[in-house]
Amino acid sequence: MMGMGSFSIGHFLFLLVYVAIVVIPLWRIIKRAGYPGAWALLAIIPLANIIALWYFAFTPWPSKKRES
Repeated sequence: MMGMGSFSIGHFLFLLVYVAIVVIPLWRIIKRAGYPGAWALLAIIPLANIIALWYFAFTPWPSKKRES
């Protein structure tokens, strides 16, 4: 019998699909905004993903500063 703390192949496959669908495109978007792409990994961490979303939405992007 599996306990609550087990990590099955289904969980692993879900994580891979999530990374492919969300993290990879987000990495590219964040790089175009002028931030390090690794910040896209915050999309995996609960609550940190919401905070990062609001941060990116309401702070000036470094790439826009260079255009001015």
